[in-house]
Amino acid sequence: MLEFEHDSLAQRVLFGAGRSSSHLAAEVDRLGATSVMVIAGPAETDLAKSVCREIEPRLMYSDVVPHVPIETAEKARAAASTHEVDLLVSIGGGSTTGLAKAVALTTGIPIVAIPTTYAGSEATNVWGLTEASRKTTGVDARVLPTTVIYDVLSLLTLPVELSVASGLNALAHSVDSMWAPRADPINSTLAVEAIGALSRGLREIKHDSASQSGHEQTLYGAYLSAVAFASAGSGLHHKICHVLGGTYNMPHAQTHAVVLQHVLEYNGPYTPAAEQRMANAFGSTGAVEGLRSLRTELDAPTALRDYGLQESDLDEAVALVLDAAPASNPRPVTTESLTILLRNAWAGTTSEQESH
Repeated sequence: MLEFEHDSLAQRVLFGAGRSSSHLAAEVDRLGATSVMVIAGPAETDLAKSVCREIEPRLMYSDVVPHVPIETAEKARAAASTHEVDLLVSIGGGSTTGLAKAVALTTGIPIVAIPTTYAGSEATNVWGLTEASRKTTGVDARVLPTTVIYDVLSLLTLPVELSVASGLNALAHSVDSMWAPRADPINSTLAVEAIGALSRGLREIKHDSASQSGHEQTLYGAYLSAVAFASAGSGLHHKICHVLGGTYNMPHAQTHAVVLQHVLEYNGPYTPAAEQRMANAFGSTGAVEGLRSLRTELDAPTALRDYGLQESDLDEAVALVLDAAPASNPRPVTTESLTILLRNAWAGTTSEQESH
């Protein structure tokens, strides 16, 4: 008997190449905003000026830091208060969206998000803050952007390596949604569609970094992944990555890109129905094989040690993840099994290679 609970998040999505500037102006007008704070990191300064050419922002704010340290959030909140901001516009990747969310969390100021990566944060009501090397996440309706503006032209110059890492980060939202605490048939259907779109899009981008259709498919898949994740909740994969990012200041996208293969190997055999649906989406006989083939074709990041994690950090990381691991994970999570998973992810070896 089919029985489940599903929450859908109310959000306006505007998708169109070359339309970000006109879409933003229309949203500012629709929302009646008179004091706009634009949050965009130094790398997005020129893009932000172009996107905002049809509006007059009250404040252009660029102090963006990965994993949103609490001190960074407090400074941005103070700036918003000083300038009596009534609309936040974030232009950038997950860190930029995350800072806008941190401001919205305590002020309730609405957000218009214009993503420049495939992070997916723009489609969720999940916030994250880092304090004393510990990342805390939560769910709050105030941080869900009122509107998301997707413009593929903002992503065509993204380096292939970053497109791959960011796209695999998006893929992780889909995979985690298949067994997260609030997984349901609607989330799974969105996730499976997203896996197919992301696989196709990333392959096109790898072949031609400026492929508009490749970026459009990847952006579409990233949005679906994030919607599924927002409803399904945070599974084992994201608990691991939040610990690694917040505690060891590891790069967000690359960390997700590495860890994903290991979590899929860990959980896949314990969820045969979900595993088969993912395999079909990858166009493979098995989900693990499908992801492995995709990662090989994309020349994806392979080892956490390449991104700053020290072997001496592993025992502490295992203990921290063990405390955060969802009780509903399809396979029991133990100190021993988690140690093997994280050591393989650190070294860039698979369970299959480890056994040999």
